[in-house]
Formats: sequence, structure tokens, C-alpha cells
Amino acid sequence: MSLNASESMSMRIGPRHKYKCCQLTTMDRHEILCSNTIRYLGVYLVSSKNFSISLDYAMKSFYRAFNAVFGKVGRVASENVVVELLKTKYFPILL
Repeated sequence: MSLNASESMSMRIGPRHKYKCCQLTTMDRHEILCSNTIRYLGVYLVSSKNFSISLDYAMKSFYRAFNAVFGKVGRVASENVVVELLKTKYFPILL
């Protein structure tokens, strides 16, 4: 089974996180790109001195989804309906 180059990336975490990574290649001569942010299982890992993640993408998709529905529902629905929509549909986006 060969490794797809688009599925593989490298990133530095630790005291040398600001230094550029060296050129990495697989045995099939595919390059492995170095990045500052990597998405793994829906979580964005960020290159830094300590292990850290970015919640920016989750917050953006939460606000995008909520604003799309709230723009359609607007002031027509009661507060209880909006809160239930928020709990059932949009909190899982954050989690």
C-alpha cells in the first residue's frame, strides 16, 4: 500500500517550532509538506512550543451555521425554539 502524499504532512512542536522543517520524502519519492496547522480527526493542531489546538475553525462553522438558520427564522420563532435549535443542532459543531 503506497502512502498518498496529499494525506501526509509534518509539523514541529516544541522549542524548535519556529525553525523551518527539512525536506522529507517517502520511499516512493513523494514529498511530505511541512505546515504550521494540521487537521487531524476534525481538530486543528497548531505548531507551537507546547501542544495546542485551534478552535477558530469550529467557532467559524458554529457562527456560520447558526446565522444561516437564525437569518431565516429571525424574530418569528420564540426564544425557546431558538434555544432548542441551538442545543440540538449547533452545540455538536463546537464539540
